[in-house]
Amino acid sequence: MEHITLLLGIVIVTALVFDFTNGFHDTANAMATTISTGALRPKTAVAMSAVLNLVGAFLSVEVAKTISGGIINEEGIRTEVIFAALVGAILWNLLTWLLGLPSSSSHALFGGLIGAAVMSAGWSSVNGSTVVTKVLIPAVAAPLVAGLAAALATRLTYRIGSRADDKATAPGYRAGQIASAGLVSLAHGTNDAQKTMGIITLALVTGGVLAPGSNPPVWVIASAGIAIALGTYLGGWRIIRTMGKGLTDLAPPQGFAAQTSAATVILASSHLGFSLSTTQSCSGAVMGAGLGRKGGVVRWSTATRMFVAWGLTLPAAGLVGAGAELLTKQGTWGVILTGALLVVGSAVIWGLSRRQPVTHDNVNDVGEVDGGSDAGLDAVPADAVTAAITDDLKATIPAQPGASPEPAKTASV
Repeated sequence: MEHITLLLGIVIVTALVFDFTNGFHDTANAMATTISTGALRPKTAVAMSAVLNLVGAFLSVEVAKTISGGIINEEGIRTEVIFAALVGAILWNLLTWLLGLPSSSSHALFGGLIGAAVMSAGWSSVNGSTVVTKVLIPAVAAPLVAGLAAALATRLTYRIGSRADDKATAPGYRAGQIASAGLVSLAHGTNDAQKTMGIITLALVTGGVLAPGSNPPVWVIASAGIAIALGTYLGGWRIIRTMGKGLTDLAPPQGFAAQTSAATVILASSHLGFSLSTTQSCSGAVMGAGLGRKGGVVRWSTATRMFVAWGLTLPAAGLVGAGAELLTKQGTWGVILTGALLVVGSAVIWGLSRRQPVTHDNVNDVGEVDGGSDAGLDAVPADAVTAAITDDLKATIPAQPGASPEPAKTASV
């Protein structure tokens, strides 16, 4: 019994560590566009997001119930399975954060949980219908719906304000962006903090502390909310850079449209108990807002890398979770080794991130987005390319005979 109590404590702490990584990994969902357009200073933005994530954690438990009693069968699942699942989710979160890719923390958690459960008890331990209806379908639908809504909202916003002076409308859009960013943060706390609540509740059920089907206790809700808020305040600057500057260049009207559309989709899904990816919803909304403006562009090289990360998240986290569960099945030494590998892996990733640090001071440096000075060439509008080529030709082709030469310029000494 003492061993189970100790193991439960380790699992709960590990779950809160995942929640913390979820916070800084997904800060970009709410604040990337607000920071990139200058509506809020970076540190102010993440502080505001942290507070609203904490508030959002107390608004609902529908998603938590989906995690704790829907995706896998509670009966026959050992507490070690939850630990292995969290190892897979944390390592994938940290790896994609290092690469600056806005992948889904939610799908990392689901993948780790499914992989560990299958390794422990076989495929029968997974509720396939729940995975399809409440994970896979929302994963495809959420970014499409949010992107389409953001594109339409952007077009409508520009049409309504076509005759208005930009300087006159700027304060209104700034206030709208701040309000919509707050709504996204609230929605993120409502949806993502609940996933950790569900995992801790599931661990308590497998350890015999709670009865199957129980709601998360108040202390679980509070601790999950605090952990995700602290992670949010830390700020995942690498992913904020990708979301705010790497996918497209957003003007304040586009930022407002993207955030409002994403928040609407996330809040509606939380109410229905759909455990969708807030990252995918917000990324889809940002791309939709980029395409919704006339002449707007999307950097498809960055978007393609992001799509690949989305596709890999479930299976990659599942494989790590399954490997971790294979170790934990060996007994106490396996659990200790799994924990040691988690700590070492996290330390290595953190050390690599320090080679090229991204902070609130350089988060909006466009030249460093997408890997170099020529990043974003795929997003340059055609008229800009034409103008550049014309200027180059004028500079290199000699003037034709009879053409009036330009006045000679006297060099200053």
